[in-house]
Parts: sequence; structure tokens; C-alpha cells
Amino acid sequence: MSLPAAPRVNPSILSADFVNMQADLERIAAADFVHVDVMDNHFVPNLTFGPQMVERVQQTSPVPLDVHLMIDDPDRWAPGYAELGAASVTFHLEAAADPIALARRLREIGSRAGVALKPSTAAESLYEHLHEFDQILVMTVEPGFGGQSFMPETMPKLRALADEARRREADVWFQVDGGISSSTIAQAAEAGADTFVAGSAVFGAPSAGDAIAQLRALAAEHRHANR
Repeated sequence: MSLPAAPRVNPSILSADFVNMQADLERIAAADFVHVDVMDNHFVPNLTFGPQMVERVQQTSPVPLDVHLMIDDPDRWAPGYAELGAASVTFHLEAAADPIALARRLREIGSRAGVALKPSTAAESLYEHLHEFDQILVMTVEPGFGGQSFMPETMPKLRALADEARRREADVWFQVDGGISSSTIAQAAEAGADTFVAGSAVFGAPSAGDAIAQLRALAAEHRHANR
């Protein structure tokens, strides 16, 4: 697989100022995507955005949307987010009844299809189906809340997935989400991640653009040898 031009940094609006959302979106114009966490208070014990909010972010964001669905029954609901124009829609393997069919449906609509794994979820079941997905999100915290500490014990799973993708010549991005900062991004890059969700590390910085550039540089410096 050829190397991407640069690692991707997708700031999570879970750490943005909800009252001044448009201004905060403009602060991350240098990002690759904006990461939008949709939580339903069922799959995870938190409630965030729904389709109306996502649609409004889609209308105002200077960068494409990377939607992460932490919801029950994504087989029913995920296609609607693709239809709103999200560039990427990721659902959880633990919640999907037929993840392959759902990924194909998202691609048919025009979105990149992503699948996410909780920290305790094994990855081996995905090995034979890596070509069905455009992105695999390895959660580096328990999904549901921002501000948690990075879980280094998730790195062997990420490394195994990245190595398997290379072996099978699957063109899939590997994303990490949770506790990503200048002090943890090198570990994730070395394990195979090429797409990084960062919340407070970007929105909490004096210059979001500088923080994005620093994270990209650190990830590029520590890129996994097989990626």
C-alpha cells in the first residue's frame, strides 16, 4: 500500500463550544475531517447529536464530516447520515446486525464506510472482510464520554489489524479515538493508525491550526513501518 500524503487529524466537536459551534468549526479549517460523535443514550450512556444537528454541521463545516455512530440499530439509522452528505459514516460492530450489508449500503449512497471496535472487542472476525470497509476505528477509550485517558492496551489489536490489512492488500484507513494528544499519538502511529481523532488537544489549544500541524508531524515521524 502506498503511504498517504500525511496522517489525517479529525478534531472531535465533542470538545467544541456548542454555543459557538460555527466559530469553532472555522478554527479547524486546517483539519482533514471534523469528527462528529452521535450518541443515543442506549448504546452508550450519553446523549449528543441527532440528524438535525449533523445536517447543520454539514452545511457550515469547512471540512468534510467523519460521523461516528455510537447508537443501537445502525442498520436502520446509519444510511440516513450518509444521505445527509457525510463523507464518512462509522458504526459499531457490536451494534450492527449485518455489518457487511450496512457497509455496502453506505458506499452505495456515497459515504466512506467505517466500522468501530470497543476496547474489549476482538478484531479477528474482521480479517476476512477488510476490503468491505474504508475505515476501521479502534477505540482507545470506552465509548461514550470525552476526556478519558488513552488505553495503550488497545495497541496490539490495532497493530494486528494494520499488519493483516497490509498482508491482504486492503486499502483501509485505521483510525484511533480517545485520549489522543501530543503525548500519545506516537504510540498509535507506530501501531498502525493513520487517522487520529483529537478533542481537547485541538480545541483546548491556543491555536487549533498549530495543534493540528503538531499532531500530524508527530504521527508522520512515528509512522508504522508496515504502513
